[in-house]
Amino acid sequence: MNYIEVKFQMSPYQEYISDLLIAELGEIGFESFAPTEDYLEAYILQDNFEESNLKMTLDNFQYEVKIEYTITPIAEKNWNEEWEKNYFEPIVIGNDCVIHSSFHKDIPQAKYDIVIDPKMAFGTGHHETTSLVIDQILNMDLADKSLLDMGCGTAVLAILAAMRGAKNLLAIDIDIWCTDNSIENIAMNNVEGIKVELGGAELLEGLHFDIILANINRNILLADMEKYAACLSIGGELYMSGFYTQDIPLIEAEANRNSLKLISYKEKNNWVVVKTIKEF
Repeated sequence: MNYIEVKFQMSPYQEYISDLLIAELGEIGFESFAPTEDYLEAYILQDNFEESNLKMTLDNFQYEVKIEYTITPIAEKNWNEEWEKNYFEPIVIGNDCVIHSSFHKDIPQAKYDIVIDPKMAFGTGHHETTSLVIDQILNMDLADKSLLDMGCGTAVLAILAAMRGAKNLLAIDIDIWCTDNSIENIAMNNVEGIKVELGGAELLEGLHFDIILANINRNILLADMEKYAACLSIGGELYMSGFYTQDIPLIEAEANRNSLKLISYKEKNNWVVVKTIKEF
């Protein structure tokens, strides 16, 4: 499969603006992102790219920043090699979990050792939202709990949950790159009980879980929260991330409409994870 690389130059460049742009680009089909200190590279399947959609997104971007871009068609790459050269370094989260790729050496020792070869999939633990949810998982009682990883990316969250005793896990993503990569990463980590499916919230009808992890983005969470709540057991926990501190009131209001009570939240560089419990 061939891809389009779009390089965005922002003036002034600020990390939080880059993160906001990533969220908007994800809504129009961009699959993977490589932010640097000076610009943002974004990737989309050539067959899914419409420059008119990109221009409309930038025209409606509600932040005071000048954005210019260049478009480069690229053939399929060895994405593991790209990550090894440019982006992905081992990371330790909560002193108990180390995430690294198969090409890394001199890996720090931790109780939970997770191997992730990300390819085009998002979710190495480096982004604030992923590390926030991982920190929550490290403090959960997951023994024999059923769990849904919604928008699984690399399946790093499901893999850690399985290592901590969760059973009957389901990992879902709308991107076939992510589901294929999740299957590979699950096999590399020798964990069992994780089923991977391609699709969205329409797959949840009739299913039931004790815990749901949804690290996606604000708009999708607001649109699909009703479906998450419908398949959550009474007293079950829904953890959501992929949005900013200022978005909490919107998330909480939608949670309340679906019998979900916001219990707590944690923040990192203005990104947050919220914990909600289904009351009835």
